[in-house]
Amino acid sequence: MKQRLTSVLFAVSVFVSAFLLFQVQPLISKAILPWFGGTPNVWTTCLLFFQTVLFGGYVYAHLLTDRLQPKWQAIVHVVLLASAAALIQIVPNDSWKPVGGDSPVIRILGVLLVTVGLPYFVLSTTGPLLQAWFGRTFPGRSPYRLYALSNFGSLLALLSYPFVFEPVIGMGQQAALWTSAFMVLAVLCGLCAITSATTQFPAEGNEENPQELPARESESNSANEVDSSRWWKWFGLSMIASVMLLATTNQVCQDVAVIPFLWVVPLSLYLLTFILCFESENWYSRLWNGLGGAFCVAMVTYLMTFPAALSFASQIFVYFAGLFAVCMVCHGELARLKPEPKRLTAFYLTMAAGGACGGLFVGVLAPMIFPLYLEMHFGLVICCVLTMAVYFHENSRREERDQMPVWGHLGGFVVIIGVAIILQSQASAVIRDAVEIERNFYGVLRIEDAYDEDASAETLNLRHGRILHGVQFKDPQKQMIPTTYYGENSGVGRTLSALHQHRDQLKVGVVGLGVGTLSTYGRAGDLFRYYEINDAVVRIAQDKFSFLSQSPSDSEMIVGDARLMLEQEPDQEYDLLVLDAFSGDSVPTHLLTKEAAAVYRRHLAPNGVLAIHISNLHFDLKPVAAAIAEEVGLDFRIARGGFQDETAEVPNLWLIASDDSEVLTDPNLMELVKPSPEERVLWTDDFSNLFTVLHKKLF
Repeated sequence: MKQRLTSVLFAVSVFVSAFLLFQVQPLISKAILPWFGGTPNVWTTCLLFFQTVLFGGYVYAHLLTDRLQPKWQAIVHVVLLASAAALIQIVPNDSWKPVGGDSPVIRILGVLLVTVGLPYFVLSTTGPLLQAWFGRTFPGRSPYRLYALSNFGSLLALLSYPFVFEPVIGMGQQAALWTSAFMVLAVLCGLCAITSATTQFPAEGNEENPQELPARESESNSANEVDSSRWWKWFGLSMIASVMLLATTNQVCQDVAVIPFLWVVPLSLYLLTFILCFESENWYSRLWNGLGGAFCVAMVTYLMTFPAALSFASQIFVYFAGLFAVCMVCHGELARLKPEPKRLTAFYLTMAAGGACGGLFVGVLAPMIFPLYLEMHFGLVICCVLTMAVYFHENSRREERDQMPVWGHLGGFVVIIGVAIILQSQASAVIRDAVEIERNFYGVLRIEDAYDEDASAETLNLRHGRILHGVQFKDPQKQMIPTTYYGENSGVGRTLSALHQHRDQLKVGVVGLGVGTLSTYGRAGDLFRYYEINDAVVRIAQDKFSFLSQSPSDSEMIVGDARLMLEQEPDQEYDLLVLDAFSGDSVPTHLLTKEAAAVYRRHLAPNGVLAIHISNLHFDLKPVAAAIAEEVGLDFRIARGGFQDETAEVPNLWLIASDDSEVLTDPNLMELVKPSPEERVLWTDDFSNLFTVLHKKLF
């Protein structure tokens, strides 16, 4: 009975620890996401931190079990648990909000270190420590099933966050619940530490399951030695899986949105492959997984070359299927190479080192060496080589290997070379078509020379990823024509025309610079103040485009997150405040909350106008924009604009809100639509969920 209770204690502790370890990742990442512009690199940087701390926790677990006696292991770890419980505070305070000029990566790492750093470190030690203590407490019983249980707890935490916690519970309540659960875990882990130091049950016969210990005698070393090649395989396979996890997450978030749902699904698939591969050999077939992995890599390569060929849902499926397939190969091979239980802390330590290095490659090194997001290209080529190598190696082990035709081997090489050539050609084409490329924390900016066939004119375009952020005609006679979303028939164009009829001089605030197209509406005496988080956008708009320099109006640039800057400024008395930060894939939700609306209302002049650009490929933002307008007592209209070939205008959607009936009934705005009553979606700083406003047609 005592043995059973002790076994349950270890199992529950491992499960709860893993659940909390992965529950806190989306929680804290979402909490700080608004501070850094909602860019996908916030999550990438957070994952880099988590992987690095996880590696540190595994180092601690390895040294503790290797260098100290059981009694001192228990004492040291209980002290660490008590310290973490006493100092825990996982929600950062406002003093950590960035100011202009800060390095986003350094600031994010600093925030994470002072908030979840110590608790996360403690949680990261729990898995390997408790498995090592379990092996000592129960001689002859393999702890690898606890590893599968740990991964199951992690998977459950990730999947429950976007579907249970995020839609129902606010950030403050989430943090309180997590903190309470951590206190309970500290007690459970303390009991495990004391039990392992004072108890050792007798071995119950030979309980070793061949599925739980090194599976292939030909692929394992003696019980006392692990050769260097095995270490490098552990490290390399872990790093490849980590690179693909981060690269796939980056790719999907760039194309869709930066939301916890699209963070946790890739990480959940990554963990699911761990569970399957370490639970039983029956889940992993080198032959079929190797072949399937190569096929999925080819499909992802096709998708990246022809992104418009598949629907939104199909694209997501292909990316995630590719990640799952290559992680099954990486983790299946790791499971085949796992050592005897006495070396499991070294095994986990090496895997954690590989994962951390994968994070360093994607989060730090890749932005320094690649002008575009080419880490996905790099990872796909490596994975193609790996999956084909596994497939052919397994074929060579079969008795029929001599009957395998030569073209089968040649076909594998053709696939590898073909994937590499296609990806290289696709990246080269993007680089070749660009006049200038700049990559930083906020993404990749490309300036392109183009020819607009509809307008029969040459243009200079600015793209942020796949999103067109600005167009200017090269013809000097047409350079000051407002283009894209800002034409004279757009909601903001009509609003500016109406305001010019009633007011001599305008003070206009604009959240999101683009290339400065709105300055084409400026008159002498007008002031346009632009809020832009990306200093590279400011430089490009000033140096490469001439909207700002040719406008008779004055312009000012405020570099930093618009909401943080507006919160710090005195009332600006804007006649028009334009919010133009939502047309891209990374929607900054903190700019569309009830609290943000109050800030905008404070900065509007009496009878001022709020114009919100809500054109978006993936999200229907009308219910959200309407809700915040109503929240601050503004009447509103919806304006739809269409194609205008001669002026390079594109379809656009604006919400125009004001408490000035004279402005909203101006003849320039008569065509604006008064929306019928419909369901509103009011977001707050404590609660927002982009998934609820995803366009249904995408599925």
